[in-house]
Amino acid sequence: MVEVEIFGLALDEKTKSPILVLKDESGSALPIWIGAMEAMAISMAINKVPFPRPMTHDLLLNSIHALGGTVTRVEVTDIEKGTFFAEIIVSMENGTKRIDSRPSDAIALAVRAECSIHVSENVMDEAGAPFQETAEAVIKTVDSDKWMDELEKLSEEDSKYKM
Repeated sequence: MVEVEIFGLALDEKTKSPILVLKDESGSALPIWIGAMEAMAISMAINKVPFPRPMTHDLLLNSIHALGGTVTRVEVTDIEKGTFFAEIIVSMENGTKRIDSRPSDAIALAVRAECSIHVSENVMDEAGAPFQETAEAVIKTVDSDKWMDELEKLSEEDSKYKM
């Protein structure tokens, strides 16, 4: 497993689908096409947008905590025919639990839990690409209004990969 960080969110120029871009220390980037709602959930968490009531990922994290668990990390474990797979790693009093998840949901949860994100070396080898130093993250707090405007134009049918 390789530890990665969220570099940013971008839009696929052709399909206008959101792309989550993860970056590792060695200079590789992993683009993952995600749904508009998942992109919004990740963006809101990164930008620490407050909500009066818990959103779905907040609810999941609250439930894990209420049951005595701690989200210790998330892992993007596999890719098959363009579909990525992930697991949420939860530390419990009686051991560690691995919960199957879509990468976008796992990463939205990781941002809220402030835990590390890891990608299997096989996934990085198959779907990763050299990171372009000239790339510009779209998710910076100062750009959050622009990003939110773009996300609001999208629908679930605009995703490159089905979830």
